[in-house]
Amino acid sequence: MCLVSEYIRTDSSYPLFIQGDSLEILRSFSDNSIDCCITSPPYWQKRQYENGGIGLEDSPQEYIDNLLSIVKEVKRVLKPTGSFWLNIGDSYKNKTRLGIPWRVALQMIDDGWILRNDVIWNKHKGGLSPNTDRFGSVFEDLFFFVKSEKYFFDADSIRSKPRQSYVKNGSVVSATGVSGIRYKRQIELSTSLSEDEKACALSQLAQVLDRVRRGEISDFRMVIRNEQRTTHSDSVKLSGRAKELRDKGFYFLFYNPKGTMPNDVWDIIPEDSQHRKMHFAPYPEELCVIPIKSTCPKDGVVLDPFSGTGTTMKVAYDLGRKSIGIDLSKEYINLARKRICQESESYSLFQ
Repeated sequence: MCLVSEYIRTDSSYPLFIQGDSLEILRSFSDNSIDCCITSPPYWQKRQYENGGIGLEDSPQEYIDNLLSIVKEVKRVLKPTGSFWLNIGDSYKNKTRLGIPWRVALQMIDDGWILRNDVIWNKHKGGLSPNTDRFGSVFEDLFFFVKSEKYFFDADSIRSKPRQSYVKNGSVVSATGVSGIRYKRQIELSTSLSEDEKACALSQLAQVLDRVRRGEISDFRMVIRNEQRTTHSDSVKLSGRAKELRDKGFYFLFYNPKGTMPNDVWDIIPEDSQHRKMHFAPYPEELCVIPIKSTCPKDGVVLDPFSGTGTTMKVAYDLGRKSIGIDLSKEYINLARKRICQESESYSLFQ
């Protein structure tokens, strides 16, 4: 599709929206042309959209097969350095949870995708569960896939505020509340360390404290044999840390001065910015921020083959990235454009 190629070459960050069937439209894209894909396809038998489409299949396997056909095209159009974030919920049939998210994920792994994380989206949904014979469901999976082992990932863009050590009475105190003096005392009084191990530990502790003073690290922890609980497995066969503790008597954990990385559980409350007038399943803008910041270069292109009311596109636009949204519904695309237009009085010629 030459319109897509032309759009990618522009400097505009206004989204390009394309109405139509995702599979057919993606087949017209050039290979290796997209940097990042984020999408949340309709879940199986959960919604009745006026234009039909994926999610209305008679069986879960038919749904999975149709979705994987689109995923195959996503893989083709992604650059070798590209990433694919897939938010997908599960369904029940005859009281059995079907495991659709993991059926899809495992098939993708078999098809050559590399699964880097299964992020748990904890939705904190309030209210009472309507079920009387099972627990309420308050999470969904957000799978982080990559196409190859060497992929674009900007860790520094998503780090949280770093832990900060401070100086008290002339001594460095870590942000975890433990001072160098306390570690020194534990080393000197240890009955588990030999004299040589104590000398080595004191020397390396002094070097670490100097690094903190120079700002090379923001904070640290020291694990000393039989003084602190090990942070990894106690088995030397499974953990290099355990081997280090056995052979040397101690090890250090350092905090990056640029901050810590997010973990794989994200607490994000669902949004309803359209007040359910048109779209019944918008996912929150916050869910797209970390994926776009970390896996789409600033001059890159984000794709959403099930763009709905344009959440992915709006976040991409807010973050200065190009984006392409595909959807069957003309109404959803018009609503998505309206959301973007609220950010700017003008709009792209690629409408």
